Amino acid sequence: MPGPSTDARIYLLNADERQIVPNGPAVVGPDGAREEIPHAVYLAVQHVLEAMRAGQAVKITPLRLELPIDEAADAIGIGRDDLRSYVGEGAIPFRSTEYVDWVRLTDVIAWDSKRRQERSAALQELLDEEPWDENDSDGNRA
Repeated sequence: MPGPSTDARIYLLNADERQIVPNGPAVVGPDGAREEIPHAVYLAVQHVLEAMRAGQAVKITPLRLELPIDEAADAIGIGRDDLRSYVGEGAIPFRSTEYVDWVRLTDVIAWDSKRRQERSAALQELLDEEPWDENDSDGNRA
């Protein structure tokens, strides 16, 4: 059984995910009161429980749907200058006001997820390669 998750995650519900299903996931209070919750909220609660049961602290921070680039970088755990560079290259759409460049959280999350998947695939490709030999084709040391 794998250990507790130590990764930071952002949970964001789109309009469809905000719906609750009768007799679906719920939070039950100590008084027995049941409050049904969306499935994605259940997953977030499971993540919190897993971490706390492992003796870890948990930080829950509500985020706006549009953030300054620096706040968005902090939210996904990337350097502020790095995210600014990607935004500047056009990888993430933004809008500017007089003092701040803003990005939509959904765009940042989608970009970060794609970036992580591509990095994981590249690493897997390297791991899947045949090991190279210290000797060249003639048997001489390279």
